[in-house]
Amino acid sequence: MRKFLLTTIASIFLASAALAGGNTGCGIGTMIFGENPGLVLQVLAVTTNGTCANQTFGITTGTLGCDRPSAIVQNDKLNDFVLANMDSLSKEISAGKGETVASLAELLKVETADRDAFYGKLQANFSKIFPTSDVTYSHVVDAIVEVANS
Repeated sequence: MRKFLLTTIASIFLASAALAGGNTGCGIGTMIFGENPGLVLQVLAVTTNGTCANQTFGITTGTLGCDRPSAIVQNDKLNDFVLANMDSLSKEISAGKGETVASLAELLKVETADRDAFYGKLQANFSKIFPTSDVTYSHVVDAIVEVANS
């Protein structure tokens, strides 16, 4: 029974390291162990990041090796909103309408008369805002701000 338990635990760690694919994310584990290609160090980094649950803090503050949007770091409400609504934003930006993009327009202080044009700009630039399925929220914020200011 003990061997089975140890084998199961080892398999879980190996699977999480394999899924990490050399990218352990940001957080204190990555700061300690680095982005090493070695399986053991990746497992330790991912495990430390997961057990310390510090990635949200790192993203919010731009510390622990995490990226924070560069374009409008001062707008914490926008950063928090995009982080919390990535899936909805993706769907609604691709559709060019929705409650979430309406809230986004409010946060960006887009005039009511200009909102349809803003939604159209977002929709036309969807592939720039969401270039991959695993895009970071900081990239999304930066791309949205760039589109809004163009």
